[in-house]
Amino acid sequence: MALLTQLLHLLSFLSLINLSFQTTFQNQSHFFTLMKTSLTGNSISQWNHTSSITAPTPYCHYNGVTCDDDGHVTKIDVSGFSLAGHLPPHICSYLPKLIILRLANTGIRIHLPSTILNCSLLEELNLSSLFLVGSLPDFSPLKSLRLLDLSNNHFSGDFPTSVFDLTNLEVLNFNQMGRFTKWQLPNYIDRLKKLKQMILSTCSIQGHIPPSVGNMTSLIDLELSGNFLIGRIPAEIGRLKNLQFLELYYNQLTGEIPPEIGNLTQLRDVDISVNRLTGRIPENLCKLPNLQCLQLYNNSLSGEIPPAIGNSTSLNLLSLYENFLTGSVPPNLGQFSDFIGLDLSENRLSGGLPTEICNRGKLLYFLVLDNQFSGRLPENYVKCESLLRFRVSNNRLDGPIPEGLLGLPHVSIIDLGFNHLDGPLPKSIGNAKNLSELYIQSNRILGSLPIEIAWASTLVKMDLSNNFLSGPIPSDIANLRKLNLLMLQCNRLVSSIPESFSMLKSLNVLNLSNNLLTGKIPSRLCELMPNSLDFSNNQLSGPVPLPLIKEGLLNSFAGNPGLCLPVSYNLTDPILPLCRQPTSRKRGNSIWVVGISSSVVILGLLLYLRRRCQKERVVTEQGRMLSASSACYDVKSFHKLSFAHREIVEALIDKNVVGYGRSGTVYRIELSDGRSVAVKKLWNRKKKDPSSDQLFLDRELKAEIETVGNICHNNIVKLYCCFSYLDSNLLVYEYMPNGNLWDALHQGKGFLDWPTRHMIALGVAQGLAYLHHDLSPPIIHRDIKSTNILLSADFQPKVADFGVAKILQGRGGNEPTTTVIAGTYGYLAPDWTLNIGNPDLSGNASGDIQTKP
Repeated sequence: MALLTQLLHLLSFLSLINLSFQTTFQNQSHFFTLMKTSLTGNSISQWNHTSSITAPTPYCHYNGVTCDDDGHVTKIDVSGFSLAGHLPPHICSYLPKLIILRLANTGIRIHLPSTILNCSLLEELNLSSLFLVGSLPDFSPLKSLRLLDLSNNHFSGDFPTSVFDLTNLEVLNFNQMGRFTKWQLPNYIDRLKKLKQMILSTCSIQGHIPPSVGNMTSLIDLELSGNFLIGRIPAEIGRLKNLQFLELYYNQLTGEIPPEIGNLTQLRDVDISVNRLTGRIPENLCKLPNLQCLQLYNNSLSGEIPPAIGNSTSLNLLSLYENFLTGSVPPNLGQFSDFIGLDLSENRLSGGLPTEICNRGKLLYFLVLDNQFSGRLPENYVKCESLLRFRVSNNRLDGPIPEGLLGLPHVSIIDLGFNHLDGPLPKSIGNAKNLSELYIQSNRILGSLPIEIAWASTLVKMDLSNNFLSGPIPSDIANLRKLNLLMLQCNRLVSSIPESFSMLKSLNVLNLSNNLLTGKIPSRLCELMPNSLDFSNNQLSGPVPLPLIKEGLLNSFAGNPGLCLPVSYNLTDPILPLCRQPTSRKRGNSIWVVGISSSVVILGLLLYLRRRCQKERVVTEQGRMLSASSACYDVKSFHKLSFAHREIVEALIDKNVVGYGRSGTVYRIELSDGRSVAVKKLWNRKKKDPSSDQLFLDRELKAEIETVGNICHNNIVKLYCCFSYLDSNLLVYEYMPNGNLWDALHQGKGFLDWPTRHMIALGVAQGLAYLHHDLSPPIIHRDIKSTNILLSADFQPKVADFGVAKILQGRGGNEPTTTVIAGTYGYLAPDWTLNIGNPDLSGNASGDIQTKP
């Protein structure tokens, strides 16, 4: 009987176990059903095909899902899957044995408190790069956690200091979480005895680094960069015997680098850049046997670079720029290690350049600009074929440029400017296959420009200004089709300006000033129209091509006594004279008197005939225009007009010219009712294969009509109408009596006090805001500058000249998206100008070899 009772109890217990298993399997199956309905993506779609498996737990065969031997789900790893949707809440109510949950780099959305806080067995939680928002919960219930990675999200509010109670943690990663309220590292941080990796970069930490961090002896990786830490680096860090990575950059740490760091023999990467550190670089830090990367740039360190660093067999990256270091560089630096990057820029270093830095043939970056280095460029640098950037500008280097240096196969930037280099420009530049920027300005380079320079087809910027170059400018330079900047000013070049320069369609800056150039300015350069052009102080002669006479460019031709303007240009201080027509020589008093008398008689007769014929022609022309207007005259008005087109056309005479713009002549025309209008007559341009049925309007005319014509705003110039007659295109605007802002500021055409300037700035901003935000589709002007801001009688600003404006919409036609730089040099965005004329706008090499954000 007793045996039967025990048997019944056993069967009952087994039945309960079986029921429990069935319930668990049902819950797990239901959870994955919820996942398939709430998430989308190819990986989830494949789960539906796996469901055909006849096993009792088909979800154990899903991609990214792992089960134990009893069929319990222990791991979900869908990291990197392309998914969208929300993860079902209360995950551990369905999956009670879940140990690992990895959702990093997916599009999954998750509500943390209701989803994971009941996962008491969870050991690894990785939710990085999900761009989650909101506040974080108390993590204290997750006592088993060994890894917590919430990096690269947008959580805000208070930092969850409860994580420092999770004593089993080995990895804590809150990288790039800068939306927290500022907080301080607790003194009890050393509770995390097992922690190997602590990454709290850009985490809004303020205050001091607690000395108790020295008790976390399991640490391998300590990263506290990008915060608001102050004070000294605690010497207790020297007790972290297992530490390999120490990153404290972008803080406000002060004092000296503690020499105790030199006790950390496992250190591989040290970055304490961009702080306020002072004193010397510890000698024992440079002796560390495993040190590969040492970055201390942008501090206030002084003294010499420790000689011991030259004996390192492991160092491959040394970045010390923007300090106050003095003395010479260890001559054997790089002799025993595989150096890939050296940046010592912006210090006070002197002596010769290190000769062994590329001894292993792996150097990529060599940056020592803005120091006091002297001597010659080492000849063995020409063997450094791995180089990508070579920058030694603003030093005291002398001697010739080693043959072969400019022709290194992989180098993209060579910057030798502002030294005392001499000798000819090496012909090896023709071997350059990847060179995009070449700066040798302000040296003592002699001789002519080698023809081989035209073989460096990848060149984008070339500055050879302020040297002693002589001879002609090779016309083959036109083969450098990618050239964006060409600076040859302040040399002794003797030749004409090559006609072939018109082939440099990407050229944006061209400076040939202060040379000995002769001849005429090629008219084909009008096809080029760079945004910065300077031919001043040469010996050029002849008329300046009309299209080059645009706003801000007249100074580009000063200092050429033989140059002249083909038409009158209204200037208070003319830079160039008006071109004169050739006259006959005097041949004697009698001939002179006869000639003058004859001329007077003939002139009088001609004037009489001209006046008579003009009256007849006007009558005839008016009749012809009236009769032909329906067939040939296209008038497109945007406002109610109080004038006739004939009144505009008849007034297009020289005395009404007020200036010349980028695309045409501008007239001021006084109407019969006493009002004035401004008329822009676009330059005539021929078009290949014109349509027989349509009058041609060029691109700028289209841009003006598509933008200004349909705009009504107090701070946008008003376009009354557009006339198109045969090949003549006229735009009629409201007249602005106070001219443009540039004239008002620089030529004294109007007194602008500060309230008026504020009103102008505010008006321009309102006009642009209207274009960008109130129009549908929006319009971008792309050439905002002071000459394109017109001023009314009461100095109200009007944005004008929409010739390069762009409507932000997809077009149904075949008009391609433009990739051409639009705008004026000096007003372009930095990403367009490509740091034109200056290899580093900041004056340093900052960022060239930085490995941190």
